[in-house]
Amino acid sequence: MSNQKLNNLLGIQYPIIQGGMAGISESILVSAVSNAGGLGIIGSGFLPASWLEEEIKKTKNLTDKPFGVNLLMQNPGVADLVKVIIKYRVPVVFTGGGNPLPVFPYLQAAGVKIIPVVALARLAKKMEDNGADAVVVEGMESGGHIGEATTLTLIPQAKEVLKNIPLIAAGGIYDGKTAAAAFLLGADGVQLGTRFLASKECQVHENYKKAILEASDENITVVGRFTGHPVRVIENELSKKIKKLEEKNPFPEELRADKFAGSKANSGDINQTLLLCGLCAGGISEIKSCQEIIEEIIKETKSFF
Repeated sequence: MSNQKLNNLLGIQYPIIQGGMAGISESILVSAVSNAGGLGIIGSGFLPASWLEEEIKKTKNLTDKPFGVNLLMQNPGVADLVKVIIKYRVPVVFTGGGNPLPVFPYLQAAGVKIIPVVALARLAKKMEDNGADAVVVEGMESGGHIGEATTLTLIPQAKEVLKNIPLIAAGGIYDGKTAAAAFLLGADGVQLGTRFLASKECQVHENYKKAILEASDENITVVGRFTGHPVRVIENELSKKIKKLEEKNPFPEELRADKFAGSKANSGDINQTLLLCGLCAGGISEIKSCQEIIEEIIKETKSFF
């Protein structure tokens, strides 16, 4: 916890990053996390450049603290999103869901810090070799799109190969104990998605938040493995329907990735929406403000060091 490398890089008070959840992380949640001393991230997902532009403007009106944007590389309009990011001088970009190297030169030329999210130690090293400013290693415990390695194994293996840049850990981290474990294994910071999903400021429907509080490790499942882009969700009618479809050996296009990107997160019908959620939901029992979440994590983490 005494390592200030990530805080200094991003200009933040605490080494706590809010995951860039597509279609969920918008200006109200993002600004609340940044105002509480962490780093809020707008999740652009498959949304258009016009949406991102509006969210950046709103966020700038709600906070004077640093914040970032998460780019989903599968978005066919990613070039237009990059133009918006550069236009509004967003200080940092997180990338996921594909190869980010084609956008590196444009972001670097504009002075935007780049932090790719990866699921393998080898890719963490590749990102550093290509000039990334930091890297997030995300274990399969996380919600949404997942890899095959666990957070517990990823952190020390990635730390071993990285030479100079900060390492941020993600997947299964939701409180001071899990954050302390990540720091002990070598992380310079932590990224939380599901914990902030169950926050007062998150704009998803209250039924979604209630489903997170009621979820356990027994009813959080993975769908879409055959597409090559598996997604961790809370089991419901839609996830069961998708699993039935998977048994019929469909074409990957029949389960398009944009259907997984939180586009219906504000719907009250939680049975017909993919409820992206990490395995840590079983440890979350209360909706709290972002300020409370961050302060409790920092206080509890410090008690271990």
